[in-house]
Amino acid sequence: MNKSEGELRTCDKGHQYYKKSDCPTCPMCEKEGKPESGFLSQLSAPARRALENNGIHSLEILATYTEKELLQLHGLGPASIPKLLAALKEQGMYLKHE
Repeated sequence: MNKSEGELRTCDKGHQYYKKSDCPTCPMCEKEGKPESGFLSQLSAPARRALENNGIHSLEILATYTEKELLQLHGLGPASIPKLLAALKEQGMYLKHE
């Protein structure tokens, strides 16, 4: 990469990467932290961070939210809802009704 592809940054772990946006997330750290299994592994990085940053680390906690509440979380969009519903359904669980 070069300067035209963004600003060179270094994360706390020493990874160097280029980024155009103000987002502070290191893409290399993000890959290292992606779960290999479970419902969070099925989501995009922004959607996963949205849930994790709001304390939603399990299906039991996820089931206490409505779809509307989840869509209000920054980083979680409509494309993530079917994946979350499928993970819940697999365990016989559902989102909270509005």
